[in-house]
Amino acid sequence: MTITTEFVIRSPSLPLVDLAESIPSNQVECVHGLCRERTARVFTVYFDPNDDISEDELSALDEVVETTPIGQTSGKDVYQLTIELEKVVADAFAPERFTASQVEPTVVTPDGWYEKKLFQNYNAFNGMRTRCEEYGIEVELVSISQNPPEDDASSQYGLTHRQEEALQLAISRGYYESPRQVSTEELAEEMDISQPSLSSLLRRGERQLLTSALGSQPQIDSLL
Repeated sequence: MTITTEFVIRSPSLPLVDLAESIPSNQVECVHGLCRERTARVFTVYFDPNDDISEDELSALDEVVETTPIGQTSGKDVYQLTIELEKVVADAFAPERFTASQVEPTVVTPDGWYEKKLFQNYNAFNGMRTRCEEYGIEVELVSISQNPPEDDASSQYGLTHRQEEALQLAISRGYYESPRQVSTEELAEEMDISQPSLSSLLRRGERQLLTSALGSQPQIDSLL
């Protein structure tokens, strides 16, 4: 199971945020290698031509080490920037911690980085968010959705896909911790369903897991 997430990253250490604030469109699109390669410092950035940004202006930015004009594509000016990340950002997104794939270009605005990324599961995303918070980087989840499986077969435990989605989310959010870290109301809101529906998914999923593990009939003979 993989999930597609949309989220906003906020930190004064993020590159290109000040640049976005200084141009008329207030946004920069970029493709980068965070979460993939520790040495990735090359960003491909796309500007609205009306922003009238120049190579010299980009080279003058503190975080930019090298600027290479690429040309134009889809009506946007394209540059390749070699950027020196601040240590807090490089450490927070160390690739050995988690793996994620960029689904769409990052949109950098004065408010932060708007990301759309593909993660292996809820735990992988939650691990990234927890790691960022340890470094003072805020991660605000905008949306999260489970990607369709390659076929329509149920999981090896007989769960429906919605039951598995609900259980994975509950585990990643600490619902089964003691004390609980999240309520069913909060989980339901994240899945965009009612609280009774969420509780029903969890209950039926838990029953299916127990049945799969223990069998549908009590093993009375083994206790005699």
